Formats: sequence, structure tokens, C-alpha cells
Amino acid sequence: MQKWSNASIFGREGLWDLLIEDGSFKKIVKSGTSGFDDCETIDLNGKLVCAPFIEPHIHLDTTLTAGQPRWNESGTLFEGIQCWSERKDSLTKEDVKERAKKALSWQMANGIGAVRTHVDTTDPSLVALEALLEVKAEMKEFLDLQIVAFPQEGLISYPNGLELVEEALKMGADVVGGIPHFEFTREDGVQSIREIFKLAMKYDKPIDIHCDEIDDEQSRHVEVVARETIMNDYQGRVTASHTTAMGSYNDAYTYKLMRVLRLAELNFVANPLVNIHLQGRFDTYPKRRGLTRVKELDQNGLNVCFGHDDIMDPWYPIGNGNMLQVLHMGLHASQLMGYSDIANSLRFVTDNSAKALNLSNYGIAEGNPANFIVLNGEDGYHALRLQAEVLYSVRNGKVIAQTKPRETHVFLPEQKNITFM
Repeated sequence: MQKWSNASIFGREGLWDLLIEDGSFKKIVKSGTSGFDDCETIDLNGKLVCAPFIEPHIHLDTTLTAGQPRWNESGTLFEGIQCWSERKDSLTKEDVKERAKKALSWQMANGIGAVRTHVDTTDPSLVALEALLEVKAEMKEFLDLQIVAFPQEGLISYPNGLELVEEALKMGADVVGGIPHFEFTREDGVQSIREIFKLAMKYDKPIDIHCDEIDDEQSRHVEVVARETIMNDYQGRVTASHTTAMGSYNDAYTYKLMRVLRLAELNFVANPLVNIHLQGRFDTYPKRRGLTRVKELDQNGLNVCFGHDDIMDPWYPIGNGNMLQVLHMGLHASQLMGYSDIANSLRFVTDNSAKALNLSNYGIAEGNPANFIVLNGEDGYHALRLQAEVLYSVRNGKVIAQTKPRETHVFLPEQKNITFM
């Protein structure tokens, strides 16, 4: 038996004791009432405990390739795709695995316990997919990894794009992906969505589509995704990632669209760090924020979460795997800066993402696997404001990452013990 005492748990009032046995939460009780005083105890002194962060959208096959073979100087999505197309020629299994594991280690240190990665299938060798399937098996003790078969250069427009996605599913990919706005024509984009649903139903897989990642107000593939979801009874199993064009839709159309999205029960992933960097590149002023309507989707009862998208690759030149950086940018860009918005915002990188990934037995609850993180803050508000360190990351009751809090000394006369809380 192990006890983590005096924990502040996200979403609950007061302090709690977490009792762990055989890798699961045996009891979660008010502090001082457990009756187990002779077991190994870690006193958290009010630090915040929450379920592990979830990364709902990243590209581990492209990570850590920024500047290879050249930098994306325009900062556009399209130059990024061209840079990656050139880099693909030199991919090897060892190259992909080394970079992916390094990025995953950063994510683990930052409290991430589950990751959904998109893997480019517009490569006849499918070497990146093969590499990440091996990474998934090798890292399963430390985190859950879902792999999306993603046709970066088009399902219809790339030669044998559809066949390559199907082959990826046969090899073990978990999710069907797509990129309808990048197809040659709108009609090709619509056809690609219908083919995605056929594949998903054939192999009983969820769907996660890069959808309308463009500032074009006429890019409206999300309505097609919603329609196909409804007609095929696929509610709850479909995610629309990015949907940045929604930030350019007129309000009358968006009002009508919300009803269809609710009927489809779509999940939405916004990637605020990358979206605010890539989008608006063809605007002078005013410049668009390049983000989907996070606040309005959330207010309409739709499941919205935040992801990284990229870490140091042709689309995003920086990043370190810290979900609180993603959340910080997402709240600012979405104008979700009321106190209650901030205090409850961890849901965008925890519970909401777990729902999008259809994770079971997730959360701080008796009987669930003892997967949790300890943040160097007393509540959600302070954790976000301070960009709090993840002091402990725990999986099945075992500490898999630990960070010592930084210590700062400010030398002012007659003023001692400065804190940032």
C-alpha cells in the first residue's frame, strides 16, 4: 500500500489522501481519514493532483526535423508540406524512432500519459508508420499511443493514397485520417471524406480528420464530416482537427452549422500554438487569429480539446512538449480569460482529450489505474498562471518522471522569501 496525502484534486474541494495498491486507486478519502498511517506516504502539502495530460494531436514522424533540409521561411502550411515532402526522401526507421522517442520523453516529463500521433502515409514505403508501430509497443509501459493513418499529401490527389491508408490500417494503425481541404478540388475533398468513412466502418476504427485547416471561408468540409457521421451512426467516434476556417465563416452560416455539429457529436481539436503561427499568413491587416471557434463550440456542448500539433518541425520551429504552454496560448487566443475559464481550463488538456481519444478508466477515481500527475500549484488557476512544473508523473502507481521545483532568490532589502503563488 502507498499513500499520497494532503492532495488538492482538480475538480474537488478540500484535501485528499490517495491510497494505491497493485497499481490502482484503492481509496480516495478526505485527508486524515484513511486509517492507513503505517504505509509508505508522500505528503503533497496541498499540491494539485489531476489525471495525466493527454496529447490529442501531434506528428511524431515529423518531430525534431525543423531546418531539414531547409527552414519554412514563409511560415505557411503549404511551404511546410513542401519541406516535409523533401525530408521524407531521407527517412529511415531508426531516424523516426530516435526522434519520436526523444519527443515522447519530453512529453512524459511534462505529465502526458496518452498521445494520438498522425503518421504520414503518402510514402509508398510506409517506413514512418512501421517505426511508430514499434515505438508504440516499446513505450506501452509508460504511455498509451494511438496512431492515425494520415495522408498528408491527399487521399485522392496522391497516387494510391487510398490504398496506402488501407494498408496502414492492416499494419496496425488505430485511426483513419484525412485532409480534404488539401485535395485538388472541393469535390475530391468530399469524396475523400466518404472514402474515409467506408474504411473506418470496414475496419471498425475511429476517425480523426485534418479539416479545413485554412483561412478560406468557403472551405466547409466540416459540414460534410458531420453529415457523414450522422448518416452512418458514427457519433462520438469522429474528430475534426484544426477547423480554422470556422474562424472566417459568417455568423449566419455558423449558427446553422452548430445544430448539425451537435447532432453529429463531433470532437474538436484546436492546436493554438501552431494555428496562430501558420494561419493569417495571407492577411495584411486585420489579421485573423487562425483558430477555430473554441468558445462557441464549447458553449454549444461540443467536446473541444487542445493539442500541440508539432514540435520543432517544418510547420512549427520551436516547442518542448509542455501542455500548459498549449493551454496558455489557447485561452488567450480564444478569449477564455475569465477567472472561472482559467480555473477550469485543465479540462481542455485532460478530460476533454480523453473523451476524444475514447480512453477508458481515465481519471482520479477508485478502481481506476493509478495514473496521475502532481503539479506545483494549489489549483487550476495557479497551475496555468505559473506554468507549474509537473513534480511527479505516475503510471500504475509507479513514478515514471519527477521534476524538482525551481528555486528563485530575489535580493531586495528588507524583503525575504519571495514567492510567486
